[in-house]
Amino acid sequence: MDNAVNDGLKRPAHDGGNGVLRTERDLLGPREIPQNARWGVHTLRAQENFPISGIPVGANPFLVKGMVLVKRAAARTNSRLGVLAPWKAEAIERASQEILDNPVLYEEFVVDVMQGGAGTSTNMNVNEVIANVALELLGKERGDYTVLHPNDHVNMMQSTNDSYPTGLRVAALLSLEPLLVALTDLAKSLQAKSTEFRDILKLGRTQLRDAVPMTLGQEFGAFSTTVLSEIANLKNVSGQLLSINLGGTAIGTGITAHPEFGQLATQELSQLTGYEFERAPDLVEATSDVGAFFSLSGALKRLALKLSKIAGDLRLLSSGPWAGLGEISLPAVQAGSSIMPGKVNPVIPEAVSQVAYLVCGYDLTVTMCAEGGQLQLNPFEPMIAHCLLSSTHCLTNAVTVLATRCVDGIEADREHCRSNVEGSASIITALVPRLGYEVCSRLAKRAAVEKRKILDLLLEEDLLPSEELAELLRPERLTSAAARVSADNLQS
Repeated sequence: MDNAVNDGLKRPAHDGGNGVLRTERDLLGPREIPQNARWGVHTLRAQENFPISGIPVGANPFLVKGMVLVKRAAARTNSRLGVLAPWKAEAIERASQEILDNPVLYEEFVVDVMQGGAGTSTNMNVNEVIANVALELLGKERGDYTVLHPNDHVNMMQSTNDSYPTGLRVAALLSLEPLLVALTDLAKSLQAKSTEFRDILKLGRTQLRDAVPMTLGQEFGAFSTTVLSEIANLKNVSGQLLSINLGGTAIGTGITAHPEFGQLATQELSQLTGYEFERAPDLVEATSDVGAFFSLSGALKRLALKLSKIAGDLRLLSSGPWAGLGEISLPAVQAGSSIMPGKVNPVIPEAVSQVAYLVCGYDLTVTMCAEGGQLQLNPFEPMIAHCLLSSTHCLTNAVTVLATRCVDGIEADREHCRSNVEGSASIITALVPRLGYEVCSRLAKRAAVEKRKILDLLLEEDLLPSEELAELLRPERLTSAAARVSADNLQS
């Protein structure tokens, strides 16, 4: 691909011309590479081998950032250990920062997200791009690996099998940050509606049947609490991502790595990212283990299903508007039909539920990938990466849309909510302690048969003084409204 924009990098004089090629070699032999490409022969072969999804690694910036940060930490460490010339380490660091700062360079990460080899293709794509960007910064030709080599220098003291899972852990943590922000905003939006609707009496329902009275504020407060609990769960699960296997190299034995590399590289990565990484106590186990990834996947599935439940409730509560529950109205964001004039559909909650179903599918895929690992390595981490990072991406966007395009604009039909309560036999439950279960059951059945209000029947049979009845049926007594969730529980 030809990135012709001015990105501040030096270029060889003949770069960018159509048909200009360079020759690179690997163990399979020489291949010609477009001179304007910052990737090399390993990436070329991966492109040829895996034309599968059409989604390049560069489409997920978090994975690129995670891998590049690992390479930067490794270069710093190798310089400290005296095994990499300081000028080479500085060139790798500068190239890494150029990539992190320049979205155009993400287009150089061209290998397909669906690939064999346990992430080797992604790792080599990263090594080659960093090497060639570094060569540009040094005023050298792309592909002049006698100066700076993708394997010997960028990948020094590493294997795909420790750098890739570490990069994925960084990527997952980075991808959770915007998701947690979006969830916090959603919880605040729901809590604001809980406050706005705190005095609106309505029917609570179990199994889609009238149950007992509650307030609409309580209903939305419960939604907010659900979201807050998922924030706490994600934060808890994310702690498992902090144990990394840098320095374990191929299978965890540390072959080819300096004995101090792993610990020092872990410290450098912590400094670069702000996350408190620690070295896994058993590197052999850590190299083959993907437990943290399927724990995170499970937490994302749990979140997705909770969000879908909220979305489903919003659809039910707004159903109608004439022949459904009709207790709330969702913002009208687009026309709902190409044939029925005036119809508006709950498209935002529908989209949220579809994202939830997708995340559940991704979780099943992660589960199968986790089970499929053999002996000292799980070769299916690229698919795990794709599923996890796609889930966090879609969930972040869905949560943001749910808050801003739906929840913030919800309105309540106060009178309809109250008339449902007054017309329902459900309020008889509040009188059971006073009148007894049998009497209340008889009244409820009579109300259903005669299609009359419980209040009218109570007054007709003169079972309670009107003053006592009014006290027993006060909204505060019916709903225990004082138990509402406090907005103080929201985390920023």
